[in-house]
Amino acid sequence: MITKEQAYKTLEKLIERFDDHIEEYKRGHYNETQTRVDYINPFFKALGWDIDNEQGLAEAYREVIHEDKIKIGKTTKAPDYCFTVYGQRKFFVDAKKPSINIKDDISPAYQVRRYGWSARLPIAIVTDFEEFSIYDCSKKPNQNDRSSVARIQYLTYKDYLKEFDFIWETFSKDRILKGSFDKFVQSDTKKRGTATVDNEFLKEIDEWRKYLATTIALRNATLSEDEINYAVQKIIDRILFLRICEDRGVEQYGNLNNAIKKGDLYKNLFELFHIADKKYNSGLFDFNEDKITPNLIIDNKVIKNIIQELYYPRSPFEFSVLPADILGSVYEQFLGKTIRLTKAHHAKIEEKPEVRKAGGVYYTPKYIVDYIVENTVGKLIEGKTPKQIEKIKICDPACGSGSFLIGAYQYLLDWHLKYYIDNPPRKKKDNPVTPDGNLTTAEKKRILVNNIFGVDIDAQAVEVTKLNLLLKALEGETQASISKQLTFFNERVLPNLGDNIKCGNSLIGNDFYDNQLDLFPNQIKKINAFDWETAFLDIFKNGGFDVVIGNPPYIRIQTLNEFSPDSVDFYRINYNSASKGNYDIYVLFIEKGLQLLNKKGKLGYILPHKFFNSQYGEPIRKLLTDGKHLDSVVHFGSEQIFKEASTYTCLLFLTKSANELIDISKVSDIDNWQKGTVSERGNLKIKILNHKPWTFIIGNKANVFERINNFFSFVS
Repeated sequence: MITKEQAYKTLEKLIERFDDHIEEYKRGHYNETQTRVDYINPFFKALGWDIDNEQGLAEAYREVIHEDKIKIGKTTKAPDYCFTVYGQRKFFVDAKKPSINIKDDISPAYQVRRYGWSARLPIAIVTDFEEFSIYDCSKKPNQNDRSSVARIQYLTYKDYLKEFDFIWETFSKDRILKGSFDKFVQSDTKKRGTATVDNEFLKEIDEWRKYLATTIALRNATLSEDEINYAVQKIIDRILFLRICEDRGVEQYGNLNNAIKKGDLYKNLFELFHIADKKYNSGLFDFNEDKITPNLIIDNKVIKNIIQELYYPRSPFEFSVLPADILGSVYEQFLGKTIRLTKAHHAKIEEKPEVRKAGGVYYTPKYIVDYIVENTVGKLIEGKTPKQIEKIKICDPACGSGSFLIGAYQYLLDWHLKYYIDNPPRKKKDNPVTPDGNLTTAEKKRILVNNIFGVDIDAQAVEVTKLNLLLKALEGETQASISKQLTFFNERVLPNLGDNIKCGNSLIGNDFYDNQLDLFPNQIKKINAFDWETAFLDIFKNGGFDVVIGNPPYIRIQTLNEFSPDSVDFYRINYNSASKGNYDIYVLFIEKGLQLLNKKGKLGYILPHKFFNSQYGEPIRKLLTDGKHLDSVVHFGSEQIFKEASTYTCLLFLTKSANELIDISKVSDIDNWQKGTVSERGNLKIKILNHKPWTFIIGNKANVFERINNFFSFVS
């Protein structure tokens, strides 16, 4: 390991050599590649980073990922360096040649801020070795910003030695592993910026929905409300899919932009959509099923505005580095609204009534998703082989935009990649890992189709979940890898997820209709009954799902009574947990989740912990304790996971089989919990719990509580 003293001496020599040749470098003949090789690479090597991947790690686990593919001529490109710790991005560095004026030029600053802001990273750096500029990436970049906007620190090479303590403490690998980088970026809480890119992207696609809904309603008078909602969603999904593929190098950059230069712009787009259908087979471009969007009339101005807002320099978004959970978060909010038609057939955007009554839509933070996945999927696949994992079926019964399924899919991708690297096959042709260290397309498709399943009552949510999963499956692909599949294997790139992600009411089966002969078509559509055993026939032949995960909806029964009284009657008859008081629908999802599990299955939810003590929670408490289904609980008490809501939550982990002990964690500080520290943790014997309010007493007081509880049980 490089010491601080060694790093100082290396930097001293670099500075001396650079100073000797600076005039030559600044004439412009000395290019960026030379600057990187001669100065920037050695600079970060001196700070302990494995710049050249001398450890021979797979691409996904490299300490420094080089992304130097030109995208837009000389205007912008992927960040030259991405510095990671345990596969997690920490910061970007963009390199320039010394003839560039980093201090005053707008372009380098805007470029690197777009990368950092889109990737939701706290900071990013632009340097030509002569200059070293650090930017706060929580602030939305604007193409007209001065180069000084959001700049945290500016150094020249002559400052490096006197500022060496700061450079070493903040950016050396050794100090980053010890947390100094995190302290630096968290010293000002405004630098976190996680909501900024979410909110800005949401505003953007909300505007697109408004543009499209208005013109489609105006120019296509025969379309119904549902058809307009369908059409708008499809067009936005298709455009975003192709635009993200462009920035990732899967599609030719600028295809969408070229389509808006002349003629009927919507027809031009459709030519791209048809090409994509032949290439991807994802269902997103399935025109055998879609009979609405091919015949739409849409104003050129609307299409042009949407496409132009997706490209540099108007767009602040860099889609190649945009994390999957950002898109999920944005879409979750997006799905909370719908298009309504006035009597004059004018479109207006409204919040869905059930969302308004529930107080809005709250996206599950990624760290919660990761924890639940690790403690369900992770525990179940431990010690298994890929062949055994192939049989594991994971389901989210209220999948929304797909955040939990994306989390589970990513976990499986990471696990398989590590397994194959540690256990390479004997024959090279059987290797599911590509030469550059990614899983092959075929392997990613296999995992997705075999393992990931979901249901949602909202048809738009189902389409968004598919979109997000398909984009995840395309990560790491290139035009070359896709062309190879199409040419050599004669197969389209993506699977159709129609058999995996389905639309329906997870809580209501087809038996609902047995005594409901007088229902109107709109009532049938609103109920949207779903037969699990028919929809997933093979899974239920084998006993059910292995894992059920998610964040079920939180809707009070009073709200359900207002919008769907028939369903409330069905719940009362068919669910034990609906037998008492003004319950919340999430308790039904607990009961349903257990029903969906096979004998060895595991469930992990985030939900309100009100049912621990409320009257309406009594039936579900009885169900869970009688069956000894409780496995572990993370109790967040008065800590808020969803900052915008006054909902106090817990993580609930259940097993279909019986347990004798429950693992209880009590959390009084979310930040500490994320770092692995809880205020109280211990085991509790499940036999001391029953239908009465749960008081999770652990530690020294647990034995006393158990004796008191046993005494009163004996007396009664």
